[in-house]
Amino acid sequence: MSMIYDEYGRPFIILKEQQAKARVKGLEAQKSNILAARSISNILRTSLGPKGMDKMLVSPDGDVTITNDGATILDRMHVDHQVAKLMVELSASQDDEIGDGTTGVVVLAGALLEQAEKLLNRGIHPVRVAEGFEKAAEVAIETLDKIGDRVEFSSENIDPLVTTAMTTLSSKIINVNKEKMARIAVNAVLNVADIERGDVNFDMIRMEGKPGGSLEDTELVNGIVIDKEISHPQMSKEIKDAKMCILTCPFEPPKPKTKHKLDITSKEAYEKLYNQEQEYFREMVQQVKDSGANLVICQWGFDDEANHLLLQNGLPAVRWVGGVEIEHIAIATGARIVPRFSELSEEKLGKAGVVREVSFGNTKERMLVIEDCANSNAVTVLVRGGNKMIVEEAKRSLHDAMCVVRNLIKDNRVVYGGGSAEIACSIAISKYADTVSGVDQYAIRAFADALDDIPLALAENAGLSPIEEVAAAKSRQLREDNCRIGLGMDRMNDDDGMHSRDMKEAGVFEALIGKQEQIQLATQVVKMILKIDDVISMGHYQ
Repeated sequence: MSMIYDEYGRPFIILKEQQAKARVKGLEAQKSNILAARSISNILRTSLGPKGMDKMLVSPDGDVTITNDGATILDRMHVDHQVAKLMVELSASQDDEIGDGTTGVVVLAGALLEQAEKLLNRGIHPVRVAEGFEKAAEVAIETLDKIGDRVEFSSENIDPLVTTAMTTLSSKIINVNKEKMARIAVNAVLNVADIERGDVNFDMIRMEGKPGGSLEDTELVNGIVIDKEISHPQMSKEIKDAKMCILTCPFEPPKPKTKHKLDITSKEAYEKLYNQEQEYFREMVQQVKDSGANLVICQWGFDDEANHLLLQNGLPAVRWVGGVEIEHIAIATGARIVPRFSELSEEKLGKAGVVREVSFGNTKERMLVIEDCANSNAVTVLVRGGNKMIVEEAKRSLHDAMCVVRNLIKDNRVVYGGGSAEIACSIAISKYADTVSGVDQYAIRAFADALDDIPLALAENAGLSPIEEVAAAKSRQLREDNCRIGLGMDRMNDDDGMHSRDMKEAGVFEALIGKQEQIQLATQVVKMILKIDDVISMGHYQ
C-alpha cells in the first residue's frame, strides 16, 4: 500500500490487487470520523447569517436548487460516509423540532469537533472530553435561561412576532421583502393558532407557488388555493355560496373486474350499449344534483362526454385533484369525502362563500381559489417569484419563519441574535471552568472557544475582520455587563470603528427554545462521534 498526492495536494491511497485496507480503529478512527463530520460543517459555514452565501445543488436529473437553508443543502447532498450522515440527521432533527437554525447547529457541531481534535492530540481521553462538553452545555443552557426575555404579544399586538420572523428571514433570499413576508407568516400562523393553549395546527396552512410576477405579489388567502382549473371553458368561473361534493370515484360507467370481450354485431346492439352508458352518466349527474351540490370536485378524471353532461346540467367541475389537496379541501369546507355516488347526501357537502378561478398574466396558467370556508381557519400562502427556484426557496423561507412564530406562541421567551447569546454563554462557561479542577476544565474551555466560532463565522461571512469584531463585542459585554451586545452587520460604531451593538435596539430576536435545542443536539452528536473508536465494514473483521 502506498500514498500519492494529485496536483491539488489531495492524498490517494493505492492498494495492490486483492490487498484489503486495514481496519480503522482507536485514535485514528476518531480523527477520521471528526474529519468527515467537519468536512460537512465547513460546507455550511459560509451560509451562516444574514450575509451568508447560497449553494447551488444540481441533482442527477439536472434539477437545480439554490438555497442557504442548512437542512435543504444536506438533504439534497449525496453523502456516503456514515459519520457524515450523522451531521445530515442532526440538521434534519433541528428542522423537525424547531424549523430554524439548521445551519447554525451543524456549524456549532463542527466547531466542537475541531476543539475536540486538539484535546485528543494533547492525549486527553475522548470520554473525558465528552463529559466536559456535557457539563459546559448544561451551563450554556442555564445561561440562556437567565439572559432570555419574555415578549408579550396578542392578536392585536403582533409586532414582537413580526420582528422575530424578520430576524429569521434576514438570511434568506427574500430578505428584500422581509417585513411583508414576516407579516404573511405571522398572520398565517395566528389564523390557525390557539394562543391560550399554545397550539398551532400546521395542517391548516397550505403553501402554493406559481412562477411569474415578483416576490412582492405573494399574498395570504383566507381559504384554499389549488393548482387546478374548472374542467370546461364554458362552465361558470365563479360559484357563490358553493356546496361542493368531493368524490373519490371516477365519473364513468363501471368496468368489469375480470377479463372480458364484447362483440357488437348490429346497429341495435350498439345503440342499446350507447343508451345504457348514457343512462349511467345521467344517473350519476342526477345523484349529484339531488344532493344539492353546485360544484363537483373529483379525484379522478372524466371524459368529454361526462364533462358535456355536467355543463348541460349547470354543474361546474374540477378533475384530477390530488389526495392531499382533497383532504385539505374537506377539512376546510367541512365536507365528507364520498367514495360512491349512491352515498351522496346534503350533509356530506362542503360549504364555501365563493369559489373562483383566477388567471395569471397573459399565459393560460389558472388556479382555483376557495374562500370563506366553513372552517374559517384554513389559509393558503400563494407565493410568486421570477422563476421556479425563487418560488421554492421563498416557500422554504416562509416555512422557517412560520416555525419560529409557532415556537414563540408555545414559549414566548427570546434571546438576542448577532452572536450575542453565544458570546454570553462563552463568557459564562469560561468563568465556570475556573471553578473546575482536573482534566474536565480543558474540555469546558474548549466548549467556550467553540461557541465563539458562531459569531466568528457571522463576521467572516459579512466581510469583516472576525477576530477583531468578536473581541470588541466580548469586551463590551464584559465592560458594560450587557449580554445583548452582538455583531450589527449594517452599522459601524463611531467610538471604536467596530460593528458591535445592542441587539435589543437593533430588533434582532431568536426564540430561546431554538437556541437551546441547537446546543443540546450539537453536544449529543459530538459525544456520539467521540465515543466511536472502531469502524467495522461488512466482511472486514480482521
